Amino acid sequence: MVAHQFDDAAQQREASTLGMWVFLATEIMFFGGLFAAYTAYRYKYPVGFAEASRHLDLLLGGINTAVLLTSSLTMALAVRSAQVGKRAQIVGFLVLTMLLGLAFLGIKAYEYHEKFAHHLVPGASFAFGGMHAREAKMFFYLYFAMTGLHAIHMLAGVAVVFYMTVAAARGKFTPGYYNPLEVTGLYWHFVDIIWIFLYPLLYLIA
Repeated sequence: MVAHQFDDAAQQREASTLGMWVFLATEIMFFGGLFAAYTAYRYKYPVGFAEASRHLDLLLGGINTAVLLTSSLTMALAVRSAQVGKRAQIVGFLVLTMLLGLAFLGIKAYEYHEKFAHHLVPGASFAFGGMHAREAKMFFYLYFAMTGLHAIHMLAGVAVVFYMTVAAARGKFTPGYYNPLEVTGLYWHFVDIIWIFLYPLLYLIA
């Protein structure tokens, strides 16, 4: 299935892969602004940020890290299954990837609920005891901005993986044509890598 603007399948694959890498580069710059803001405020308010970080659930953050690492494995196995032409395995690994992504979002939603319940969401009802309430409020501004943006990317990834699952079930991917699945994998791994940075920055600083 070569689009009319390409000479052959190899050129189409190279163009789509390059396009995804360019897109991911823009995403890195997007997240980079938040990481830079976090670094500046963390340097300015080290004690307040450390105290605020203690209100995050280290266990849930660790479970989510394991969930995403596992989802990267299942995504890679789905691409490998496409390379060797095993349709049932492609669908199975994509379903597992999607379920793991949804599990991550479910755990994150529970964490958000806990922050609302304990009035740790920046706003009129924000309540943080001690001398560093203002610094803690900045920490939670960044926490919700960074993890919320990441969750949106994860939700988009789940939607794309669902589409890829339907396409795989219909036999769209073969050993000679699996590039859409491959570039989806690149995006999924990118989202996972972002979390690998977020977890220590937000959860482990105390």
